[in-house]
Amino acid sequence: MTQMWWLDACQPLDTAAMDQARARQQQLTKPAGSLGQLERLAIRLAGLQGLERPQLERVAISIFAGDHGVVEEGISAYPQAVTGQMLRNFVGGGAAISVLARQLGASLEVVDLGTIDPRLELPGVHHLRLGAGTANFARQPAMREEQLLAALQAGRDSALRAVANGAQLFIGGEMGIGNTTAAAALASILLECPARELSGPGTGLDSAGVRHKAEVIERALVLHGLRADAPLQALGCVGGFEIAALAGAYLACAQHGVAVLVDGFICSVAALVAVRLNPGLAPWLLFAHQGAEPGHKALLTALEAEPLLALGLRLGEGSGAALAVPLLRLACALHGQMATFAEAAVADRPA
Repeated sequence: MTQMWWLDACQPLDTAAMDQARARQQQLTKPAGSLGQLERLAIRLAGLQGLERPQLERVAISIFAGDHGVVEEGISAYPQAVTGQMLRNFVGGGAAISVLARQLGASLEVVDLGTIDPRLELPGVHHLRLGAGTANFARQPAMREEQLLAALQAGRDSALRAVANGAQLFIGGEMGIGNTTAAAALASILLECPARELSGPGTGLDSAGVRHKAEVIERALVLHGLRADAPLQALGCVGGFEIAALAGAYLACAQHGVAVLVDGFICSVAALVAVRLNPGLAPWLLFAHQGAEPGHKALLTALEAEPLLALGLRLGEGSGAALAVPLLRLACALHGQMATFAEAAVADRPA
């Protein structure tokens, strides 16, 4: 491992497996291209797994949580105590992602990177305690360098646990009151776009609250003087523990050959940071949905993403990605189990 491990090479796609999968699609009992995006997904997954007929039986979900000092600026409709309370809900089985993980038969890991309550101790949660949340980035950098590096490593460690357990697909989720503000700030820097065009209601702000959020972000960006070509500096100055962990997890998955299914706005910001750090990551990212946060569409465009769903979601937690897993599984099933024209004794189209 290099000191800057996130720069290590990502695994290449298996182009031979993709060619085999593409040839198989041409032989299945359907008009060529008639399953649209599902066909492209099956071929892509073949390249990611190195198999003509990919499978997605083993799905690993990791939820990264952390609090945000910028909440001091009044940018959230909910109090910060909710972050820790939701950790209890995750491991207690009552959160949306907990329900979805059970339904999918997926593993669910919860990582507390740093909440405002440093004494929080919940069975089933990895408590890392990088700090009592980040600092208020409207007044100072959100993270010290050692905190940023530790958060990236925490994501990497989570991905490596998934790899060790044979995961075929990794989903990262997030929880942290105030994290749509951090994500919008990062997106504003990386996309070189005004914060007012990327800021949304998050946990339920009204229009005045959204305007205030954008104003806080704009002041912070002037304070820090960040540039789009310095993604790591931007992440440390205005990001969050959980956003950094997501970026680290995505990079480690690509370096070890595990496909990633990216959730909504905040996860897409983490993906953009990670791709800017190491462009070799991009082929390993699949995108679950286009969410309701106004900045999400711009992020997906920048990432050249083709999302699977558009359901008006803005919950986070990895929930949108979990909802898309059945589509991916069905794409694999159709690809692997449909009969060919020869097997079904069905006349193929003329050559």
